[in-house]
Amino acid sequence: MKSDNVKIGVDRAPNKSLMYALGLTEEEISRPLIGVVSSYNEIVPGHMHLDKIAEAVKAGVRAAGGTPILFPAIAVCDGIAMGHIGMKYSLVTRDLIADSTEAMAIAHQFDGLVMVPNCDKNVPGLLMAAARINVPTIFCAGGPMLAGRLPDGRRTCLSHMFEAVGAYHAGKLDEDGVQSYVEHACPSCGSCSGMYTANSMNCLTEAIGMALRGNGTIPAPYSARIRLAKETGMKIMELVEKDIRPRDIMTAAAFHNAETVDMALGCSTNTMLHLPAIAHEAGVDISFDMANEISSKTPNLCHLAPAGDTFMEDLEAAGGVYAVMKELTKGDLLDTSVMTVSGKTMGENIKCADNLNTDIIRPFDDPFMKTGGIAVLKGNIAPDGCVVKQSAVLPEMMQHEGPARVFDSEEDAIRVIYDGGIKPGDVVVIRYEGPKGGPGMREMLNPTSAIAGMGLDASVALITDGRFSGATRGASIGHVSPEAASGGPIGLVHEGDIIAIDIANKTIELKVSDEELEERRKSWVCPEPKVKTGYLARYAKLVSSADKGAILE
Repeated sequence: MKSDNVKIGVDRAPNKSLMYALGLTEEEISRPLIGVVSSYNEIVPGHMHLDKIAEAVKAGVRAAGGTPILFPAIAVCDGIAMGHIGMKYSLVTRDLIADSTEAMAIAHQFDGLVMVPNCDKNVPGLLMAAARINVPTIFCAGGPMLAGRLPDGRRTCLSHMFEAVGAYHAGKLDEDGVQSYVEHACPSCGSCSGMYTANSMNCLTEAIGMALRGNGTIPAPYSARIRLAKETGMKIMELVEKDIRPRDIMTAAAFHNAETVDMALGCSTNTMLHLPAIAHEAGVDISFDMANEISSKTPNLCHLAPAGDTFMEDLEAAGGVYAVMKELTKGDLLDTSVMTVSGKTMGENIKCADNLNTDIIRPFDDPFMKTGGIAVLKGNIAPDGCVVKQSAVLPEMMQHEGPARVFDSEEDAIRVIYDGGIKPGDVVVIRYEGPKGGPGMREMLNPTSAIAGMGLDASVALITDGRFSGATRGASIGHVSPEAASGGPIGLVHEGDIIAIDIANKTIELKVSDEELEERRKSWVCPEPKVKTGYLARYAKLVSSADKGAILE
């Protein structure tokens, strides 16, 4: 066992004495030592119950003959961090989580790991760590929040909450109306109830083979989540015994499966940052171009919020991720021979899955869209690409052309939006918010929600070198690469320039001549860094562009 390095022989007697200090018995020390990485904290609603999930995991480990040992991972609530300097610290925690978990796991020589994450950067950060450490590992997330319900019976969620603020500024909703959303949008623990980033990544953890069935969809308050945690704790012992490791599972074929399921589910655009970063740790290369190739062949089968009015609990009741994957096998779009943490192939896993509600999971031959939920656009404003969740774009905005309204920060943009300064037809450009320029690549949920809440989502587009929440809908185009702070063309856009967007044809063009852009480049000067000290300053020096997953180089 790997843990023999800290417990066997006279030379390791000092190490072992510290295990005695922990209160461990000889019998416990002799068993495989399983690190349980708990992301429990008291500030993130998606994590407030993870102490109970972790305890259930530990019970499962003990039942199967292992010794569970808990240690923590941090997590940020993107919703609480949204709209202020705190959002700069969201994406960057992904690498802190991966690095700190690597340090703890290798320093203490665990034989296996059970990751207990839930929210946005916590899941990919732990998947990155799993690939990097490469000891037997399995995931059990905390599960999604239940959908809310307003007093009039309408179901609601966090994306509606943000849009309510836009409606208030447009005079469409009063303060009492906003307060009603505050009280009803988020009714339980768990990751917010739509197909936002956290739920997207937890579903893709199933699709890539690193979690058992139901990881992405069993609601957080359900007792089935506790049972899943116990089953996960028992399963890690089988993985340790068989020496099945993350890199045996997270292969090129598995990532192809994950991107295919991503397109079918209509996942968050943030998956286009996280899957390449996880793949990088597993020694697999994923390019932006791969996304369009997969999307062109993959029907979009689900329209959960924010694209539609259904929620994660509905997807679970309809059969979950495995039912979506079973539909995709009808088009031979998945490699079902890949290994998974169940100890079985993906094909064996999904064999008995059924689509129980074709309104929630559309049949393969009757999809919401014939192509996938995400598209990568390229053009002279984004030579290396940018990303849009096309499944959440209104049909009339799939093609759009209009004048640029240019802002060098989110704060500048939101002030003008709230003041009614954005008109139908405009293209809002928010730049210097990328991985380096932000630094930290903030989510632009406030501006996009304001636009939607004001009823402008059918006539206004937004493009940025920042990113979007999974709760964003509309013609919201992010991850523009290269970013403005790296000299990207988005930094050369002037107020009133015409921008043409054609999502169907995967293009985005600034209607300015190459000669004019070259003249503008001669006078362009990169602004002073917004943050010059601390972790964000170090991050800005090391981070790659968004099209490469914003990995640290």
